[in-house]
Amino acid sequence: MLNFHLNFNDIYEGQGKVEDGWYEVVVSRCNEDVTSGGAKYTEFELIIRNDIDQPFKNMHLFPKVWRSKKDNRYNMKMFNTIGKACQLQNGKSYAGLDELLNDFVHKKALVYVENQTSEYQGKIYENTNVKIWDQTKSPYLQHQFRHRVADGGNDTTSEVTADDLPF
Repeated sequence: MLNFHLNFNDIYEGQGKVEDGWYEVVVSRCNEDVTSGGAKYTEFELIIRNDIDQPFKNMHLFPKVWRSKKDNRYNMKMFNTIGKACQLQNGKSYAGLDELLNDFVHKKALVYVENQTSEYQGKIYENTNVKIWDQTKSPYLQHQFRHRVADGGNDTTSEVTADDLPF
C-alpha cells in the first residue's frame, strides 16, 4: 500500500490561470501528437521559469503548432520563429522532425501569453495562448526542474529511498 503525505511547502506557485503578459519560460519537452480526429500537431510544454522574479513560477503552458489541413505540412515559419526565440543555430539542418524537436528541449525564451475565448462545435472554451515568441534577455538558465514520478504522474521534488518502498 502506498502512503501519501501532503506538504504545503511544495506547491505550484501562482495557482490559477496564468494572466496575460510576458513570461520567461524554458521548454520542458516538445513532441508530435495527433487528435482523436486525426489532426497532427506539435505540442511544446513550457514552464514559467523559477529562477527569475515573475508571477506564476513553475506553471506550464502548452502551445501547439498545427499541420495544415490543406497539405498536411507544418508552416516552417512557425518553427523558425520559435527557433529564433530559443536561440537555436540559424541555418542548421535536421534529419527529421524528432531531431528538430529535441533541439528545443531546455532552451529558454520570452513569450507573451493571452487568454482568449473560442467556440468549437457549439462549445465555448477558455484558452491560454502563447501569442508572441521572443528571445530572453536573461543570459543564464538556472531554472530548477522538478523531477517526474516514475509512472508519469505529478511533478515532485521528493526523493524515494529504500525505506519508502514496501518491498
